[in-house]
Amino acid sequence: MKKTRIRSDGPISARPDTEEATATLDRTWLSPPGFIGWFTHVNHRQIGYRFIVTSLIFFALAGVLALIMRLQLMSPENSLLGPELFNQFFTMHGTTMMFLFAVPIMEGMGIYLVPLMIGTRDMAFPRLNAFGYYVYLTAGVVLFASLFIGMAPAAGWFAYVPLSGKAFSPEVGMDVWTTLITFIEISALTAAVELVATIFKQRAPGMSLDRMPLFVWAILVMSFMIIFAMPPVMTASVLLMLDRTLDMQFFVVAGGGEPLLWQHLFWFFGHPEVYIILVPALGMISMIITTFTRRPIFGYTAMVLSLVAIGFVSFGLWVHHMFTTGLPHLGLSFFTAASAMITIPSGVQIFCWIATLWGARIRFATPMLFILGFFAIFVIGGLTGVMVASIPFDMQVHDTYFVVAHFHYVLIGGAVLPLFGAIYYWYPKVTGQMMSERLGRWSFGLIFAGLNLTFFPMHQLGLEGMPRRVYTYLEVMGWGSLNLFITGGAFILAAGFALSFWNMFISRTRGITAGPNPWQADSLEWATASPPANYNFRHIPVVRSRTPIWDDEEADERQLVTGLSNERREILLTTVLDAEPQGVLILPSPTIWPFLLAIAVALGFIGIIFSPWWFVVGFFLSFFMIVGWLWPRRPWQEE
Repeated sequence: MKKTRIRSDGPISARPDTEEATATLDRTWLSPPGFIGWFTHVNHRQIGYRFIVTSLIFFALAGVLALIMRLQLMSPENSLLGPELFNQFFTMHGTTMMFLFAVPIMEGMGIYLVPLMIGTRDMAFPRLNAFGYYVYLTAGVVLFASLFIGMAPAAGWFAYVPLSGKAFSPEVGMDVWTTLITFIEISALTAAVELVATIFKQRAPGMSLDRMPLFVWAILVMSFMIIFAMPPVMTASVLLMLDRTLDMQFFVVAGGGEPLLWQHLFWFFGHPEVYIILVPALGMISMIITTFTRRPIFGYTAMVLSLVAIGFVSFGLWVHHMFTTGLPHLGLSFFTAASAMITIPSGVQIFCWIATLWGARIRFATPMLFILGFFAIFVIGGLTGVMVASIPFDMQVHDTYFVVAHFHYVLIGGAVLPLFGAIYYWYPKVTGQMMSERLGRWSFGLIFAGLNLTFFPMHQLGLEGMPRRVYTYLEVMGWGSLNLFITGGAFILAAGFALSFWNMFISRTRGITAGPNPWQADSLEWATASPPANYNFRHIPVVRSRTPIWDDEEADERQLVTGLSNERREILLTTVLDAEPQGVLILPSPTIWPFLLAIAVALGFIGIIFSPWWFVVGFFLSFFMIVGWLWPRRPWQEE
């Protein structure tokens, strides 16, 4: 096994790296240029960037669908949308937000940032990384194409049976939904597996588990949750597809099936899904608070244990969504207890953040404003969550707009606000330019005001009895004024998000040059150029604390790893617990095979909607693509 060594070095400018060595390293890690070359890229930053940008596009499309639905509901007996088209918009909005935006963008942030934060040059499986993106992109494009050609699903993003069965949804739209949900989750699983492998085996020497950044811990917990949560929903969608295409009767009572089986499988994924989205946001908050208070987070160990606890307890909450299905009350009481229990680790996080903020000289830059907004919104969502965890109360409001309000307070306040704070925070690292602070503050103000104006009145609508999932209502019900007010708030909310999108766009060319570490942050991603080179680090750093950059500012010398080859894509492997150097892994070069394999798999999955023979075609095409992917390019070398 090839040996690496650790050396002490002075400032970066004093390192004896020759221009020739750096040029060789640039050529080795260079991604092929041109249109065809775009489909061969495997670098983690390029793939992570694509995940983020694509997810934001889907977020914008889902927002447009939501605004059109609000226009339909702003007055009683409105005829802008008919019931079928409204149901399609409703299903597409929820499916996009949950499957095409929330989880992929969190994985994209992890894919881009984790290797930089742990001091490595790329992900463990770069080709698998690219394959996961192309699967995700293909699924999203096909799903939205189904809307434009009149084949969109219309049974809700949760696809409750028997409504989503063949008897009540004979159109091909639900076949598209069941197939693409299975297909999309392949992408989520590939990203989760490679993130776990990368975090465990590629941390810089000295970065033991108790020195990892909290965002990396959050991504690790999220990845394990995905590995355990996605198979149930994939199983459910496959069983529903078999019911619809081959009349297998898994969910049909007349055939011996059980409709509640769908809800158990779906919500065993669905409630952890909320925390799959939330946990990375908690890690983002910790990183931003650390930077803008310039002090290490209070209670690091408690923060890590609370993240792990949230991951575990979230899997015991799925019946929280099934209190009105007629299950035995004794069993439901355990899930009420679990729903209350998960507030404990969430509360630990909040109190540790407050302790960090207490007495600090806070810099109120735009990222920090989004985090402070999170506190207010998430606490409201958490309180209403405790309310609907009470069985008697949930019985009254379960199918009303009260739950819609709670759901959006938790997801927008708990995940989207921290996410946009993180985008403002890490944007200079990705692009090398700063986003406009003035536009950022206006965007935050509009989002914060619009969010409360839109969703807080929905609590009142729910208490007045307005059911969710309806496309219209009678004037005599008296809900028109509140719905008109809510629609106005929705457009204010949309304007806030649009302003952030505009800020992202114009800052690419007009933003102030950022420099390597414009926020004076403490974690390793800020030790590189902005944007980083293709290989991230010329020499792998050695970590001696939880705040390596701040400590290096005070240190007389810096330790670095040397010995990695400049002529091939080598990364350093370290031990799982203490990150001691263990070996060197040679990564594969860019290739088009992941893209071709994604297309072959897509043909098999999407084609089966129309004919079972397409699955056979996709299987054999995938076999040949995998052979091409794994075909050896050079003899094995051992050193």
